[in-house]
Amino acid sequence: MLLHHHPSSSTQRAPQLLHAAIEAALIALAGFGAFLLRFEFEIPALYVPHLKVALAIWILVKLTAFQWHQLDRRAWRFFSIDDMLQVCKANLIGSLLSVPLVLWLAPAGFPRSIPIMDLMLCSLFIGTRYLTARLVIEARQPKAATPGMNVLIYGAGRAGVALLAETRANPSLGYNVLGFIDDDPNLTDFIVYGTSVLGRGADLKWIASRTGVREVLIALPSATAEEMVELLQYCQQARVRFRTVATLGEMMESKAIATQIRDVDVQDLLSRDPVELDRELLRSRIEGKVVMVTGAAGSIGSELCRQIARFRPSRLVAFEVAETPLFHLERELRAAFPELNLVLEIGNIRDAQRVSSVMKGHRPAMVYHAAAYKHVPIMESSVIEAVTNNVFGTWNVAQAAAEYGAEEFVLISSDKAVHPTSVMGATKRLCELLIRSLPAGPTRFVAVRFGNVLGSNGSVIPLFKQQIAKGGPVTVTHPDMRRYFMTIPEASQLVLQASVMGQGGEIFVLEMGGQVKIVDIARKLILLSGLVPDTDIKIEFSGIRPGEKLYEELNLNDEETIPTSHRKIKMFTGGGASTSQVLSQLNHMRHLCDNRRLGEIVPLIQELVPEYVASEHVLRLAAAEPPRKRAQVVTMRPAARAKTVGNVG
Repeated sequence: MLLHHHPSSSTQRAPQLLHAAIEAALIALAGFGAFLLRFEFEIPALYVPHLKVALAIWILVKLTAFQWHQLDRRAWRFFSIDDMLQVCKANLIGSLLSVPLVLWLAPAGFPRSIPIMDLMLCSLFIGTRYLTARLVIEARQPKAATPGMNVLIYGAGRAGVALLAETRANPSLGYNVLGFIDDDPNLTDFIVYGTSVLGRGADLKWIASRTGVREVLIALPSATAEEMVELLQYCQQARVRFRTVATLGEMMESKAIATQIRDVDVQDLLSRDPVELDRELLRSRIEGKVVMVTGAAGSIGSELCRQIARFRPSRLVAFEVAETPLFHLERELRAAFPELNLVLEIGNIRDAQRVSSVMKGHRPAMVYHAAAYKHVPIMESSVIEAVTNNVFGTWNVAQAAAEYGAEEFVLISSDKAVHPTSVMGATKRLCELLIRSLPAGPTRFVAVRFGNVLGSNGSVIPLFKQQIAKGGPVTVTHPDMRRYFMTIPEASQLVLQASVMGQGGEIFVLEMGGQVKIVDIARKLILLSGLVPDTDIKIEFSGIRPGEKLYEELNLNDEETIPTSHRKIKMFTGGGASTSQVLSQLNHMRHLCDNRRLGEIVPLIQELVPEYVASEHVLRLAAAEPPRKRAQVVTMRPAARAKTVGNVG
């Protein structure tokens, strides 16, 4: 075997040898000092042999212990209490190993107190060496040419101290920290890392006026939503700007806390725990496989693409009808994942031939179906388009996935499918029924149901922000309107997790926490803008729109919730219809849609989804077109899965 010489090995060897030489000198100095202390600074000639043997053993054994604990790899610039504990631990182990050797090899009568004094002196000398190195490095840091912005740090805990240390080490960040704010009354007037704790959050207004600061950096990554709202109210009363460091989940991506200072977001004001994924399971199911996402440039679809790319698929097929958003997604993914084999496919899920062609060309192992019409009020006036796109588009993708050997098909559903009062919700429920009716086979068909996602296209968050930017008013449909909310990354990650748990035919539901009043989100967004709700920005109630309901649900009356291996994912069981029954119904609905017979489509939807309560708006549209004579419709009943799949249309 040929050994290749690393080009930097010779340059690295010299510092390592120098490091070992310095430590050997300090070990010898500590040992010599222990003898001096023991004999009151005058070592008798009788004990000089003891000294020589002890120094030789201490240097050899302790250098080995230090090397074993990798003290030479510690960054002096960040020498901390933890590093000092490692120094003491390594020195203690070295001393314990040395004692038997010293007593065995040294002349008889070795003083028992010397190893104890040597242990203390050696720990002191080595620790002082590292601490001195850190102080010298910090003293040599270039000073900012101009004074930084005077700020306060809210939180004198680990995150706050780490942020303070980084602002000192990097003057280019432009922050001059004048003090801490912390709600622990025991810390008030104490000095933390050389900086005073000036008071509590309730004192911020007085402290800000005294110090003249105009910005507060919130360093409480584990703060709850309620605590964040309270902090922002203190900042608002003090009329200071506020920014925050990353949450605990975000901080896992990087150790540089100062680089993660950002504006406070509405997500920080909602009680959502970080998602814990079984990454190894996901990697084993995704890595090296072809994965396809429909609606790839949408809110959920694009985030699914980002999450999937992390698990190194052999190819990611992004299927999308909108050209420009797909273009932007491509640029983002290629910049973030240069090794990703990304293939863009333009097409409409309503075009069965195009869907089949793409599936045949790529033969994906996993298909995530996120493409759908989702805007409730718009779909109330576009019933036929909603059914054609959502239901028959889903059928086209599912049929092609089965035909070309996909292992998994995952339908992205909605909480609006539960006791739907909208056309959009009813079509999603029809999609669930379709997926559950498909026969067991090589392709596993599952659905994942969840509520609203923060910041998605068309959601209330961007709308409220626009209204606030214009000076208001902020329009909310109803004071009691409530919704489930989760973040786009959280929803996408849990969709991936649920998708690898299914055996076929399941409906998974994501744990959405408690429902949040829409008016509360509006108030929090106004607060984030540094304004006072109902004073600076008015809130007006516009009334419930067609198809909307005051609150959403996550399961039907006949659905039983079963826990899964993931605490944030549950599974629903319940009766499903046979493939032949569903196809019979959908074939008739396809005929009605092709002939645009709205007067018959709405009653058929109500027959297929008995819990669907159509809005007055939809009923008026249907009544405006008198139904024609129609064929008898087979009522759907729970039945065993069929073994074959027919065609719709």
